[in-house]
Amino acid sequence: PVHRLDRGTSGVLLFALSAEVASLLGSMFEQGQMRKSYLALVRGWPAEDVGVIDHPLARDPELPSAGQAMLQAQTRWRLLQRLEWPVASDPRFASTRVALLEAEPLQGRRHQIRRHLKHIAHPILGDATHGKGPLNRAVAAWLGAQRLWLHARQLDLTHPVSGVPLTLQAPPGAAWPAG
Repeated sequence: PVHRLDRGTSGVLLFALSAEVASLLGSMFEQGQMRKSYLALVRGWPAEDVGVIDHPLARDPELPSAGQAMLQAQTRWRLLQRLEWPVASDPRFASTRVALLEAEPLQGRRHQIRRHLKHIAHPILGDATHGKGPLNRAVAAWLGAQRLWLHARQLDLTHPVSGVPLTLQAPPGAAWPAG
């Protein structure tokens, strides 16, 4: 593959048929010449319908950020749907508010969307690293599926050899809410 998806993320993954084209595509990714769009199911309802998360991220999310260089990172997001599910992960509430978002990372930092959505207190459902364990377990039991609810739905680019604009899409599976 020319790029990677986080483990558990479904959707579009780009491959090249030659090392030369793979190198060209890799350069296009590094220079921000591709637009990636994701779907994410998150905890809670954002107060706004659209937003940009502008929050620098450490290069390696596995290490403490102290002492690491902080890298510029922005993620655009848009609310597609507000949902209320009959899932109780907290005894104070009989249901759980969930939102379906479209997210577009403007850079390609490791776990960028997951880390940014956690930063604004709307972690992705099923995210074992950046999410909420009790909610993840309750949602998995209710849906009958334990997974990361992050889907790479579209990749827009210009073919590096022919110059033809391309839109690559992968519709989400039937388990996803319509959005």
